Amino acid sequence: MSPVRFLVPGTTGMFRCGGLLVELQTARLVARIAPVEVVTYRQREPDHPFLDDLLCSEPAAADPCQPLWIVSWGFDVPRLLGRLRGRRTAYHAHSSGYGFDLPPGLPVLAVSRNTLGYWGDRAPRNPLFLVPNALEPHWLERGARQVPGSRPLDVLVQRRKSSRYVLERLVPALRKRGLRVEVQSGWVDDLVVLFNRASVYLYDSADYWRGRGVSEGFGLPPLEAMACGCVVFSSLNHALADQLDPGVLGHQIGCGSLAHDLERIVAAAGDPPRWQADEERLERLLQECSEARLVERWATVLGSLERIAGFSATAGAAGLPLRSLPAWRLRLQEAEQRLAKRLPGWPTRR
Repeated sequence: MSPVRFLVPGTTGMFRCGGLLVELQTARLVARIAPVEVVTYRQREPDHPFLDDLLCSEPAAADPCQPLWIVSWGFDVPRLLGRLRGRRTAYHAHSSGYGFDLPPGLPVLAVSRNTLGYWGDRAPRNPLFLVPNALEPHWLERGARQVPGSRPLDVLVQRRKSSRYVLERLVPALRKRGLRVEVQSGWVDDLVVLFNRASVYLYDSADYWRGRGVSEGFGLPPLEAMACGCVVFSSLNHALADQLDPGVLGHQIGCGSLAHDLERIVAAAGDPPRWQADEERLERLLQECSEARLVERWATVLGSLERIAGFSATAGAAGLPLRSLPAWRLRLQEAEQRLAKRLPGWPTRR
């Protein structure tokens, strides 16, 4: 396999977040099948090469064996693609909705079916692949999903991304009903231990992402909670709908009314086994999101990308990237065709 370079702004300080940890995890897993470098482009770090230095020392070349650059950082993607023009590049797409378009032929490696569908509509002729994020092994190895009996917490909520509805209305109402509710914020040394202590987990990120205009890229927290045996009540926005099947794998939060939510959550905290995810379906989902499965997917994708690069380098004009018409042209064509049906002799474009 050709070398793979994962571009991140930095790996410390202000850049540490869930998205960075997922990208570093992916780089670690891909290193099992290809040479990998993590390259920073905003913050110089002693342990990683810096983008400016590599671009100066390595001129672009039309060579299918050159390194494959992986860009992923949301709003930085258009600028990075411009800087990497002429080099083998792919977009590791997490959230969608940033509004930019992609160059023809640029591969998209989507972490969810929701994101895959977004680019399947916006860039239908670009090579598209599905490479879901993976649960880290400790969630599968130490998640207490088979442990019966009561737990010290009835309900767990993580403050970050939670809606005002959950924090300001639902949580106080649950406490008035006598439930033991913890709203976690700040750093936790071992999240598996925390999740293993809770019977019910609430996750409502719809307002958070709608307010930012982009999507929930994958939605690991509900999956982590189910791996620990929690009954999950979650919003179903964006990629969360990939995983959650209301009533089978999790339950919808904010479902109709506060009273309805209270009735269901109180019942689930009192009798978790009746409300837990279907065991067989959950085990299939967890295995599909294991690191071993992700390595298999990346091996397949990298092989496909090398074949695409090889064809493009040897097929001449036939190897040029396919292009799709912009939406305004397609709408114009549709309007012209409607007019042609009503007005015989009206010229139409093809």
